[in-house]
Amino acid sequence: MTSFSPGFHGRPRALADRLPPGQYPTESFPVLSAGPTPRVPTETWTFTLTTETGATHSWTWDEMMALPQQETVHDIHCVTRWSKFDTHWRGVPLTAFLDDVETAADHVVAEAYGGYTTNLPLEDVLDGRAWVAHTYDGYPLSPEHGGPARLLVPHLYFWKSAKWVSGLRLTVEDEPGFWESVGYHNYGDPWREQRNWGD
Repeated sequence: MTSFSPGFHGRPRALADRLPPGQYPTESFPVLSAGPTPRVPTETWTFTLTTETGATHSWTWDEMMALPQQETVHDIHCVTRWSKFDTHWRGVPLTAFLDDVETAADHVVAEAYGGYTTNLPLEDVLDGRAWVAHTYDGYPLSPEHGGPARLLVPHLYFWKSAKWVSGLRLTVEDEPGFWESVGYHNYGDPWREQRNWGD
């Protein structure tokens, strides 16, 4: 005879629909970094967009904060297998930085203070799919989680959401970033478990 613990009703369907394969949900927000934590004052922070022709556009912190802001809520998924639901962010949609930029690029490399890079298809950061986030859960983003500002690309594994983002470089050719060059998947879709080369 099969027995169940009191209160067991199987896996909630809503959880199954939100949890990519191979992931487990967590209430905490683990801190994972490839190196030391940069400490970047907002007084000296700049965000630079460089086109494939070498043209640059830069924003100071105050100029970035004057751009259209959005509140956004997303589930996030780390390649180390944790997922966190309903994370609350405030930031600037990347479209606001790219609106007036002439480009023929199909790819973008996100660059960060500390030297980290990650590559993305340009279409994956447009139309409300990516932000420069500066506020988490109502508070300024802490340095451990990428403050004062990080990239937020919630539909991909979280290594694509570069901490301490300092700019974007538009490219015609795809250029693998830090983790992609050492074996992580080039795209990183959590729903297809694209963790490593060949996945």
